[in-house]
Amino acid sequence: MDLPIIKLSREDLLNVDESLHKEWIITNGLGGYSSSTVLGINTRKYHGLLVAAFNPPRRRTVCLAKLDDQLLIENRSLPLFSNEMQRGINPDGYKHIIEFSLRPFPTYIYEVENLRLKKTIFMFYGRNAITCLYEVFNNGPKVKLRVHPIITCRHFHEVIDRRTGELHYSQKVADKAVEVDFINRGILFLQATNGAYYTDEKWIDKVYFREEFNRGESFQDDWFHPGFFEVAINSGYEKFAITAYAYQDESYIESLPNSIDELENIYNQALTRRKEILVKFYSDHAGVKSEDWLSWLIQATDMFIVKTVEEAYKSVIAGYHWFEDWGRDAFISLPGLTLITGRFDDARRIFRLFTKFSDNGLIPNYISDDHFKAYYNAVDAPLWYVNAVLQYLKYTGDFEFVHVELWETMKTMIDHFIKGTIFGIKVDGDGMLKHGPQLTWMDAAVDGIPVTPRAGKAVEIQALWYNALKTLEVLALNFEGESLAEVYAAMAEKAKMNFIRKFWDEGHQRLFDVIDEGEQGDPSPRPNQILAISLDFNMLRGNEAEKVVDFIKNELLTPFGLRSLSKGDQRYIGRYYGDRKSRDIAYHNGTVWPWLLGPFVTAYLKVKGYSEPIRNHAFESFLKPLLTTQINNGGLGVINEIFDGDPPHTPRGCIAQAWSVAEPLRAYIEDVLLIRPKFERILMLNGSS
Repeated sequence: MDLPIIKLSREDLLNVDESLHKEWIITNGLGGYSSSTVLGINTRKYHGLLVAAFNPPRRRTVCLAKLDDQLLIENRSLPLFSNEMQRGINPDGYKHIIEFSLRPFPTYIYEVENLRLKKTIFMFYGRNAITCLYEVFNNGPKVKLRVHPIITCRHFHEVIDRRTGELHYSQKVADKAVEVDFINRGILFLQATNGAYYTDEKWIDKVYFREEFNRGESFQDDWFHPGFFEVAINSGYEKFAITAYAYQDESYIESLPNSIDELENIYNQALTRRKEILVKFYSDHAGVKSEDWLSWLIQATDMFIVKTVEEAYKSVIAGYHWFEDWGRDAFISLPGLTLITGRFDDARRIFRLFTKFSDNGLIPNYISDDHFKAYYNAVDAPLWYVNAVLQYLKYTGDFEFVHVELWETMKTMIDHFIKGTIFGIKVDGDGMLKHGPQLTWMDAAVDGIPVTPRAGKAVEIQALWYNALKTLEVLALNFEGESLAEVYAAMAEKAKMNFIRKFWDEGHQRLFDVIDEGEQGDPSPRPNQILAISLDFNMLRGNEAEKVVDFIKNELLTPFGLRSLSKGDQRYIGRYYGDRKSRDIAYHNGTVWPWLLGPFVTAYLKVKGYSEPIRNHAFESFLKPLLTTQINNGGLGVINEIFDGDPPHTPRGCIAQAWSVAEPLRAYIEDVLLIRPKFERILMLNGSS
């Protein structure tokens, strides 16, 4: 199985502004990662050659910002690196790059006079470690290569200003290695297979991060330069490697491979692991044609599934660089990340983690990166959890796992909603689920005030609530008999009856977005109502369902996702740009969300039919523009979190978002290709939609 390649030529790279918006990221399965731009210039505080997850998948720390390379030819110094200060880019070493590629690991090729240098970066899976493999083809006289480690050792949300806080560090030097201990922050150990290390302590002050400046975030950082590695490059071919390992303290140090043969073996293992992911997918889906864009998406699913400090659990990173593991995102993404790809054991471990954190009938909205605290401000997270259980059963038929490990938690969720739980979440007299403000996925706030509060009864919450009740009806029949199943069935029927009566907006021929706390309908033209059609158990049928789909197609659809608000609404904002306040106001008021293409395509085909021409149309018109073009823009080989509402729909937000990958992928496999889950028909016969 060949791995896909994204390649940029010297001509592509000389457009500096465009190149600095093309970013790469590779991950280690712990929440740690390595990331930069295709020019090797860090434009974010989140960029780093080694960002370690010291408490997987949390406590993410930018340990090694870069390895900057410098050639010494006779009496001349030729830097191959570039950094940006507020006054501009200096030095201009990026001009020596003749090619950048993802193969699938980032590879830079530099050319200087009679010398060509190839630098390949890869991470160790399951370890906070990174290696740079160097291959040098020298057709001239002997030269020297200096490699300068640039160290920060800070939490990835922070920057360093060494003038305002005292930093304590020490370094221990060996022949080809150095250990730098940032006291109470972490330890970074670097070693080379060739050459020697020389101490040369200095600081590089006020490095400028243009993306953080544009986002109104802290945008200057101080970098520590402890010294440099120096390797003699003779005429001919040379290869060597430099590896960096990050630890919390000395007790974490393991045996470290250091020979070029050992490191190349680890590199080949990393390539093999990538190939095996693709081989499994294509063998499990024998009729699916291998496409580069699809292979990138399948590989991308792997980066979001992460180990935790406990073997029994796994989690989902919602997005790179800055998101933690979020409950809502995890269970929206779970079918595309784990079920489509056949990673059923990973799905079970993800369920176990969030079940462990279940409290007051809720699962965490997110678990914080810095102090491992769960926050529960999400009414939909437990409902997406229940939906993910249904999807898991459709793929596996594994009722035993659900019965033994999840069933009591699911019943407890419903019981808490009936009695009433925190944040004003309670089943109302009409059978629908009411809730307080800022509890749905449209949860941005400015100065503590929700931008889209949506308090009362949000449309997608009612869709998820009905879907959850019908799911529990099916499971109760399997686990406890008709009596409990009839309770859930009656609750679902009451919710459905009142939903249809209260939510249909006769004037606009679509659904209200929210029934507010005064029982008034909010006609805001938003995409949330698509879930009233896309979920397995849904309340909207026939003509009304088709009208909703047509409204969303005509008003909200873009080439890269659905707008969060119609352009015709006076609150619409077409660019997600500026400081945090500006961005938060725009976040759900026009910004495009790729993940919504998943439920949109599902709903579209439900109402339009599954004939081959209609399915082909759905792919060509709705999915193909995103899936085939955006892997080459923004985050390379992945899909960004969001896009501007206005053309050209610039990619924004996180460069790699779990649900942006998972939901379009799920819709492509399940709905466009009609490769349905193995146990779906049997399972759904036990329920009625």
